Amino acid sequence: MTTIALARKDGRITIAADTLTRFGTTLESAEYVANHDKIIRVGPAYLALTGHASLQTVVKSYFDRLEEPADLGSVDAIYETFRAMHGVLKEHYFMNPKEDEDDPFESTQLDGLIAHPRGIFGIYSLRSVQEYTRYTALGSGFGYALGAMHALWDGPASAEEMACAGIEAAAVFDDATAMPLTHYSFDAAAPTS
Repeated sequence: MTTIALARKDGRITIAADTLTRFGTTLESAEYVANHDKIIRVGPAYLALTGHASLQTVVKSYFDRLEEPADLGSVDAIYETFRAMHGVLKEHYFMNPKEDEDDPFESTQLDGLIAHPRGIFGIYSLRSVQEYTRYTALGSGFGYALGAMHALWDGPASAEEMACAGIEAAAVFDDATAMPLTHYSFDAAAPTS
């Protein structure tokens, strides 16, 4: 599993993730895995996924093969991007879209967070997309990450300090999250009127 944290504060955005890979009870730390960064660059956006380790490879391959860059800068654009991706993942990457028989839609098997200059977003396996205004977290240690970021929100901590503190807290208390972390920070786009 993984833990991802996003924060937007004072005109800055940061996405952070731990670097631990787990296969059952086997732990593979960043010390042993060269490609341990769980954050993928997609144009001006950064994307991190929770779940099976192969998802990162598959999604990176998908975005790298697109003829036109994907737009991950709004709820509607993200929805359309992942809706189009679903068929490709089934046909060319052999994704199994089944989760629960009572689900209203096939699952994309993807849960993740997106940091874009125009906002911070969450994507979920049944194709819902949420835009967040302050901070959020996802993955096995998300509760610890949210608690740490909530505790820092009203103080002087920057977006970078908040997101990193979220991952650090998760690494202390969650057995599927470990340091070191990776993170990316950038300026948020000015709001349009």
